[in-house]
Amino acid sequence: MFKEMKLSRLIMDPFTNTPIVILKDLEDKEALSIWIGLLEASAIVVEMEKIHLPRPMTHDLVATILSSLEIQVSRVEITDYKDNTYFALIHLLLDEKSFHIDTRPSDAIAIALRTQSPIYVHEKVIAESQQVDSETIGNSAEPSEQAGWEDVLENMSPEDFKYKM
Repeated sequence: MFKEMKLSRLIMDPFTNTPIVILKDLEDKEALSIWIGLLEASAIVVEMEKIHLPRPMTHDLVATILSSLEIQVSRVEITDYKDNTYFALIHLLLDEKSFHIDTRPSDAIAIALRTQSPIYVHEKVIAESQQVDSETIGNSAEPSEQAGWEDVLENMSPEDFKYKM
């Protein structure tokens, strides 16, 4: 089963300086964190903040091409998590024919934002990502590391999380 989620925010991992996309379900009960690349983060931030650029970015171009060809993005799905890698699909609809394209989650999210399409995450992906987080925290040698992400995040200032373009 898939669960609809929304983009909650984009933050910077203060330890690795890597962007993290945070998706939350519609009831704000479950979250999914996905570490992404800097270029993909820039594409997401531009759309989140409604920044107007003089020339279209790649995701803008893709959305424009789809619209020009009257192809609708019906939804994007984050479908799997294997070997520390997330997998996603963009579902397209053309003349009542549906098909999907394999993509990285960051690209799927960037396209979903530009096309106002829903984002879905398979429940097993949410469960597996939570299991990985708890195993990582539980296997830490230092007791201070066992406190978990929530404690770490609570003690940081808002400036630690801002994504700078």
